[in-house]
Amino acid sequence: MGDLSSVLPAGLLDVISALIPPVVVATVFCAFVITLLRREMAPRRMDGSLVSGDTTVGAPEAESAEPAITAVNHETPIVEGEDRTESDGR
Repeated sequence: MGDLSSVLPAGLLDVISALIPPVVVATVFCAFVITLLRREMAPRRMDGSLVSGDTTVGAPEAESAEPAITAVNHETPIVEGEDRTESDGR
């Protein structure tokens, strides 16, 4: 009973051996697609980094650190109570 061909019908062993390679390829392909989709659908910050990608998650130093993105203001500042002089113009 150690031989599988004596247990299975004659043509079934040929069918099973013919179906194994496509099933293996389909399984690997599906695993790749699922992994890719999970990576692309992972929550991200505004700068594109993964939320779970931090090595300092929960550390008190991470909360006090400055944000990675800082806004740059290229406009003339508004001065309250004073008129702009001609030298302040752009």
